[in-house]
Amino acid sequence: MGKKLLSAAAGIALVAAGAIGGAHWVGESRRTAQAAEPDVKDPGRIARGEYVARTADCVACHTAPGGRPFAGGRAMETPVGAIYTTNITPDPETGIGRYSYAAFRDAVQHGVRMDGAPLYPAMPYPSYAIMPDADMQALYAYFRSGVEPVVQRNAPSTIPWPLNMRWPMAWWQLLFAPDREFVPPEGADARITRGAFLVEGPAHCGSCHTPRGLAYQEKAMSLADGDAFLSGAVIDGWRAKSLRGEAQGLQAWSQAEIVDFLKTGRTDKVAAFGAMADVVEHSTRYFTDDDLQAVAAYLKHLPPVAGRLKQFSDKADTTTADLQAGRLTTRGAVLYMEYCAACHRADGQGVPRTFPALAGNSAVFAEYPQSLIQITLEGGTMPANDHDAMAFAMPAFRMLSDEDIASLVSFIRGAWTNQAPPIAARDVAATRAFLAAKAPHIVPQVQGDKNE
Repeated sequence: MGKKLLSAAAGIALVAAGAIGGAHWVGESRRTAQAAEPDVKDPGRIARGEYVARTADCVACHTAPGGRPFAGGRAMETPVGAIYTTNITPDPETGIGRYSYAAFRDAVQHGVRMDGAPLYPAMPYPSYAIMPDADMQALYAYFRSGVEPVVQRNAPSTIPWPLNMRWPMAWWQLLFAPDREFVPPEGADARITRGAFLVEGPAHCGSCHTPRGLAYQEKAMSLADGDAFLSGAVIDGWRAKSLRGEAQGLQAWSQAEIVDFLKTGRTDKVAAFGAMADVVEHSTRYFTDDDLQAVAAYLKHLPPVAGRLKQFSDKADTTTADLQAGRLTTRGAVLYMEYCAACHRADGQGVPRTFPALAGNSAVFAEYPQSLIQITLEGGTMPANDHDAMAFAMPAFRMLSDEDIASLVSFIRGAWTNQAPPIAARDVAATRAFLAAKAPHIVPQVQGDKNE
């Protein structure tokens, strides 16, 4: 028996050594050869890098609310715990000030740190992999010379052992993050091709809007990879809507409305809240008009997801007349008139660019109701922009019971011309529990930079 146990232990040790050693070899194989250092003081390259950083939305992820730009500390929730974003300022001790260009490119495009450890896929390196060398060199110059260094140490994740071990990530990267190049959509013109590059690459839209598999991999990196691409997903408790052409996606959106939404975070009907508000405020509102038009053209070019409803059937609005006449036949209708109608009105149309419409709002009748539940519980603020006078806030209604919020949300999802199924109190309870368990962001009380 002792010999058998010893043999088994030896076998396990050999397998473990092979797995760890193999992972190390895989990680090393992903590192690029040393490359010539670009001129990081060139003003044109720095300016180009700042724009590339905006298209890649680096600031939104690597800046905690209330924290210093690019200093990290933002909690990124995953199914197994929170990952804290890192300090990517040029501080040499706590940031990336000692990264060579090759090391920087390895981290951004291949998910390998300077010390050889693989990065978690919360960093969208599978998307950044298609970015050209010129963009990467410009990005490097910007982070070396255009960003203020901040002394702020990185925080460990809250993922428990053994799931927090990094070496298995090398095998994940081998399977799900191979080297790849951008392939334009077949038959696409120059505008749609540019839009496809931005969506698939630096803007990494699929990181939120494409569902993930059991290994937390995006199920498709482009439409050529499968019909799951941009078909909608749940991320950080929010429902990232389908960006495809079906009824619950972008079918009812015009190209001009997509441009307006990406530029300002609102249209006459809808407004961005939650994670998308950060995307607009820190990233898409800085896109050039040509790039906004390109993204919108590409998204409208995408077909509906197979098997999904392409367009809603006509439905008469009886809700408005009932509410105006005081015919409140459900608990949800009573709650709507008490808490919502003052801003969103009895006809559900709200006030254009001020209070979002609830009638005909694709966030309301989305396949999954998480976003609507979360905004009702937690409230939110529209993103700031240069085109609207004010950023309005939605108050939180967490004081309502799960049953009341379920009644209210169900009413809204089926009122006016909306056609979405009701939700249950357990759906609200699940979202409330998720919000209560979220890891806090890390914002040091005392921060400094090398000039202080």
